[in-house]
Amino acid sequence: MARPTGLAAGLVLFVVLATLNSAGYRYGASDQAFYVPAVIRHLHPEYYPRDAPLIDSQARLTVADEAIASIARVTRASLPALFVVLYAGSLVLLACAAIALGRIYFRTQMATLTLFAGLTMRHAIAKTGTNTLEGYFHPRQLAFALGAWAVVSFLRGREIRATLFIVAAGLVHPTTALWYAVWLAVAFVVVNRRLVAPAVVAALVGCAIAGWALTAGPLAGRLHRMDPEWLATLVSKDYLFPLEWSWTVWLINLSYPLLIVWLYQKRRAAGLVSTRETAVMVGSLSLFALFVLSLGFNAARFQLAVQLQPARVFWMLDFLATIYVVWALMEAGDASARRARLVALTVCALTVTRGAYVALVAFPDRPMFAPGLTDNDWGRVMAWTRQSSPTSHWLADPMHAIWYGTSLRVAGERDVVVEAAKDDAIGMYDREIAMRTRDRVMAIGDFKTLTPERARALSARYDVDFLVTEERLELPVAFASGKLTIYRLR
Repeated sequence: MARPTGLAAGLVLFVVLATLNSAGYRYGASDQAFYVPAVIRHLHPEYYPRDAPLIDSQARLTVADEAIASIARVTRASLPALFVVLYAGSLVLLACAAIALGRIYFRTQMATLTLFAGLTMRHAIAKTGTNTLEGYFHPRQLAFALGAWAVVSFLRGREIRATLFIVAAGLVHPTTALWYAVWLAVAFVVVNRRLVAPAVVAALVGCAIAGWALTAGPLAGRLHRMDPEWLATLVSKDYLFPLEWSWTVWLINLSYPLLIVWLYQKRRAAGLVSTRETAVMVGSLSLFALFVLSLGFNAARFQLAVQLQPARVFWMLDFLATIYVVWALMEAGDASARRARLVALTVCALTVTRGAYVALVAFPDRPMFAPGLTDNDWGRVMAWTRQSSPTSHWLADPMHAIWYGTSLRVAGERDVVVEAAKDDAIGMYDREIAMRTRDRVMAIGDFKTLTPERARALSARYDVDFLVTEERLELPVAFASGKLTIYRLR
């Protein structure tokens, strides 16, 4: 098999295994509840007249939505098609970075193959609200892959290219890029110790810029402390507050830096460590140090310390630790070809078996690949919703995105009174949004016991045009499909 053909086949296999381990690809799922509407707003400015403040509270912090909308305009591609390409592209970037890192850290192709396969096994980074992979396009995943390439570039001695990768990641997902920037900035200083003084000056300039951003710029007001009422809306987001983690979570996350240092020392004793690898290791530990320094600010509930979610640095530590573990299993000590083959076969078998289990047993009714809106009752109801006035306002079960797989804002492209599963997450960045979400969820109450009288009262209060529900009510029917009915409220 020709090398390019083999590489292409391997990349396809990587995408397939990663998708299987993520319970399939789905358009509009989970965090896309606010990423997709942010893009739609740029394509159709008249959409979401009521939900614009909620959508913009996070979208204004990144240019990913503007960039995706611009690509959609130029290519005339549909958003579902574009998001599939971005999803696959993110995985391909990560896979290629894994191959490049394997060639730097390992002596054998077998070890590189094992790392390649191991990265397809999706897992959560304990109590950080982050998974190593997602079954949908998330800008955070693309930024992580770009950051991985920044590490590759640094290890190859190409600092300018590494910087460009960090900048690109910052345009996609600023906080993910921030952790990579800290990691590689420290690594750069370790390698170029004569540049410590200029680095300190650059750091001071950066602090000055950050001070402006926090006092008069786009992040103004985020140095204030979160009040008890605001914090009460985040009670389900316990991953935001590390000092409330259980001892088991601490044990898991503290194992990353310990594992990295231990295995680095073994590589060093074996004479395998370069100056740049040392710098990368030290840079990764600086991420852990930064996390520790943030704990006091987080405990005091300063907005920025909570909103930056510094615990997500453990995602980067997990990545580096995985590289070291693969080396230890396959090449450390009295390594043999037999042991290497056994480890490689075990990892490959694990990812294939786990992917098959997730697809066939854990989620047997979920298609592996759902690139658009599904043609079921919810899909047909949402198709009708998209034909309604762009300024119409809708009421649905606050948990509808969980029950039906996509939110009304995504599938119906219309304003909705509240989408509790994600609106409360956005509330972390904006107190007014948090209060709005809380008040609306409380006002709706038990959705399944909604009466025509309560529906009309909610319509009057929130200026609602349509209601979507599985309940049968004495209200004018606009459209129905299976168990779902759209009622006119005015």
